[in-house]
Amino acid sequence: MKRMLLAICVVALSPLGAPAQQAVAPETNPISNYTRKILDSQSKNLLAAADEMPADKYSFHPTPEQMTFGHMILHIASTNNFLCSKISGMPAPTAEKLSDTDPKDKLVGGLKASFDFCTSALAKVDDSNLGEVLPLFGTRTVSRGGMMVMLTDDFYDHYSMAAIYLRLNGLLPPTAKKEK
Repeated sequence: MKRMLLAICVVALSPLGAPAQQAVAPETNPISNYTRKILDSQSKNLLAAADEMPADKYSFHPTPEQMTFGHMILHIASTNNFLCSKISGMPAPTAEKLSDTDPKDKLVGGLKASFDFCTSALAKVDDSNLGEVLPLFGTRTVSRGGMMVMLTDDFYDHYSMAAIYLRLNGLLPPTAKKEK
């Protein structure tokens, strides 16, 4: 009787184990695909943060030693253009030079343009040459994969700074707002 019960249990439960036994094909280009995924989500967060800050607060900085919010937006745009150009091998855009004292709409436009450039520049990047060593600053070099990590790290670093600047001005960062 015990053997029959065991046999029934094995037969009855065997379909439940089948999905776990099926092999999942490895993803093609996991690093570049994930970089593009982070670019998509963080560009939305950073642009929303830039929009949230009132124009008259773009000169705000928590301490004299820290950059203004406007300078941070300019810095993000410059960093995006620089790193996405290096990663993709595409020349960085030659847009009008921005200043951290430019009006909000001009700085946000430059930020949006930098994310648009990154999106197009990284569209065809794949994982085939992640180990290629590229020049960074002066004599400093880093692998293409390392630059992709730097880029995504910068997105999170910059968003956390923007969130702090917003909160210091009594505003909620985009990711802290409840879904409507």
